[in-house]
Amino acid sequence: MANSRPGALFGAACGVLLLAGCSAEAGSGGAASDDAAPHWGPTSTPSATATQSATPPTGAGDVSPHPYVGMWVTADGHIRQMLLANGRYDEARGERESAYTGSYQILGTRIEYVDDTGFSADGTFDEDVLHHAGYVFYREGSDAHRQAREER
Repeated sequence: MANSRPGALFGAACGVLLLAGCSAEAGSGGAASDDAAPHWGPTSTPSATATQSATPPTGAGDVSPHPYVGMWVTADGHIRQMLLANGRYDEARGERESAYTGSYQILGTRIEYVDDTGFSADGTFDEDVLHHAGYVFYREGSDAHRQAREER
């Protein structure tokens, strides 16, 4: 059966190489540091999974999540934003779960959001504090979060 389509294996291999080449080129941007590479989901650089396999990783433990993945909350807990490892976010406001959902990209300490309606926004991380859209978010359970709740 392998001889019935001799170009199929070659075509698949070229596709993987092309994908890896495009991913590496797209993420390089002339930057010297991994911190400058955009982050969409579980890997720190777009080429990491493309060079390993033609299929995305299947297990949650395959790649470490980005350090900013997790729950970010305002001091009063009214706004809760979950940054998911797959490059998506889910934001709750008060009793309204999933009030805003969309994708995010992290570049160094900067985060750029595009919600599912097409609206975009950005923010900046400072360790366990996120400044976004005029709000201050804290990594849930961090010392910064505990201190902000005490100061209220």
